[in-house]
Amino acid sequence: MTDHVHAKVGNDTGFITLDRPKAMNALSLDMIRAITGTLLDWRDNDDISAVVIRSTTEKALCAGGDIRFFHAAGRATPQGGSAQIEDFFTEEYALNYLVHCFPKPYVAVMDGVVMGGGMGIAQGGPQCGVRVVTDRTRLAMPEVNIGLFPDVGGSYFLSRAPGKLGVYLALTALAIDAPDALYCGLADHYVPASELPQLADLVGSTAGAGLREAVALFGRSLRHEAGPSALQAHRALIDDHFAHRSVDEIVASLRSDDHPVARTALAAMERRSPLMMRVTFEMMRRGATMGIADCLRMERNLVRRTFEHGEVIEGVRALAIDKDNAPRWNPPSLDGVTDDMVARFFEPAWPTWAHPLRHL
Repeated sequence: MTDHVHAKVGNDTGFITLDRPKAMNALSLDMIRAITGTLLDWRDNDDISAVVIRSTTEKALCAGGDIRFFHAAGRATPQGGSAQIEDFFTEEYALNYLVHCFPKPYVAVMDGVVMGGGMGIAQGGPQCGVRVVTDRTRLAMPEVNIGLFPDVGGSYFLSRAPGKLGVYLALTALAIDAPDALYCGLADHYVPASELPQLADLVGSTAGAGLREAVALFGRSLRHEAGPSALQAHRALIDDHFAHRSVDEIVASLRSDDHPVARTALAAMERRSPLMMRVTFEMMRRGATMGIADCLRMERNLVRRTFEHGEVIEGVRALAIDKDNAPRWNPPSLDGVTDDMVARFFEPAWPTWAHPLRHL
């Protein structure tokens, strides 16, 4: 067990606590392995009836993967083919699948920032997942901002958001709050941060088998306090713009609209990787008709192609290394992105029988 992941059991409930506060619990490979090993042990342990994942800091459950690691490992090997990167994404996506399919109540306390890889360890499946958000929650899939794409199952859970909200979140990489997360189906219950101690008391005193129902009852009593959803209020406008057949058409549509929501979305997309927005749009189209395992296998293929291209290395450099916020995207604009460039990302990197996630 890494120093950044703590596991304990109480009242037949297993507690996983992330403890890397200076990095906002950004996931390292060691952390992924620690969480995976713990969940596998508890999945097959009849004495454990439920799992809770939480953080030691109110700032974040998990801000994502360790992007500085991506930059260092990707630069160290030609075409980004680092064995460390390969292991990281293979094992992270296997963990995401384990979380989604976990057969016991899995409660994710999504307090503070929950982005990227943090979403992957919070988005439990509909049968057993319990996702709790607070007034401090800031949720996003910001990958196109660093030259990547919404992974960790994003092609699955974003494509199932109401209307075109998933496409909007994927292409803009904008953050949302608790009411929006609830409306988009990316969270189940709202608990004010001030009530988290009471939630902790409830969890600690409830036998694991009844935990899902107890948290649901507690959350329902407080849901009205979450407030209105801005995405719900502007759903028609977002659906209208993001229902277009291509990213180019979406951008053109947004440019024709002076509404503040359209202006904000356009400004965000104009800063994102043109290539990865196109790849993301195609990924979302495909993911809408695929199961979680196939979505993760598709995303694993896309990761290999993305590091081969190098867009993510440049994105991380601009955001987290040099911090100049001036990425040199390749191509630099949407009109330079061809259909062949996008299609290349979806070409199989392995034969089916050799895919690293073939066993999902």
